[in-house]
Amino acid sequence: MSELTRGELLNEGKAKKIYATSDADKVIFYFKDDATAFNAQKKGSINSKGILNNRISARFFKLLKEKDISSHYLETLSDREMLVRKVEIIPCETVVRNIVTGSLAKRLGRPDGEEISRPLVEFYYKDDALGDPLITDDHAVVFGWATQEELDELRRQALAVNDVLRPFMLERGIILVDFKLEFGRTSDGTILLADEICPDTCRFWDAKTRKKLDKDRFRQDLGEVEDAYHEIAERVGAE
Repeated sequence: MSELTRGELLNEGKAKKIYATSDADKVIFYFKDDATAFNAQKKGSINSKGILNNRISARFFKLLKEKDISSHYLETLSDREMLVRKVEIIPCETVVRNIVTGSLAKRLGRPDGEEISRPLVEFYYKDDALGDPLITDDHAVVFGWATQEELDELRRQALAVNDVLRPFMLERGIILVDFKLEFGRTSDGTILLADEICPDTCRFWDAKTRKKLDKDRFRQDLGEVEDAYHEIAERVGAE
C-alpha cells in the first residue's frame, strides 16, 4: 500500500466502508456483502458481493484509464479493499440510459425494453431520505449542488464512459442497459469519476436471452443473484 497505513472509519454506506489513510488525499474503500434496494427499504446480503464488486470496479476503472478517462482509482489492496483518491462527492448522481426500463418506464409509461435513439442522461439528487429524486440542471445550479459547467462536464464524462463500456460489454455478450455514476471534486477542483461501477450500479442483460445479470435479481427476487455477479466478473475478466 505504498507504506500507507489505514486510519479511522470516515463513513459507512449501504455497500462500502471508507477509511482514512496516513495520506490525507487518499482513502480506502472496503466493499461489503450487504445488499439494499428501493432506498434501503429492502435489505439482505449477497455472498461474495463485496469481493466481486471490488474486482469488477477495478477492471472497469483500469479500462477507462486506458481510454483517457480518469477516476479516483489508484490500486487494489485486497479482495475487498481499493485505494482511491479522496474527493468531495458532487450530490448529483448521473444516470445514463441506453434502453428503457425501471423507473424510466414507469415514469413515462414507456414499454420495458424499448430501444432509444441515443443515450439519455439524467441527474438525481443524492439524498437517501428523499429517495434520490430526479432533478433538472436548474435545480442543481440554483441550490448550489453543482455549477452548469460542472454539470456539462458530468454529462460529457458519463457519455464518454458509455462510449467505452457499451461496446466492451457487447463484445462479451452483455447489453449495458443503464448505469449510475458518481463524480467528485479533488482538493484542486478537478472532477473525477468516483464510487464504483459494478452490478450494483449498472443494469446488465445477456445479449441473447436478455437475462438480468445485476442487482435487479435481488430487487425482484429472481434468484441466482450471486451467480449473476460471478458471471459478469468472468465475462469482463475480473475473476
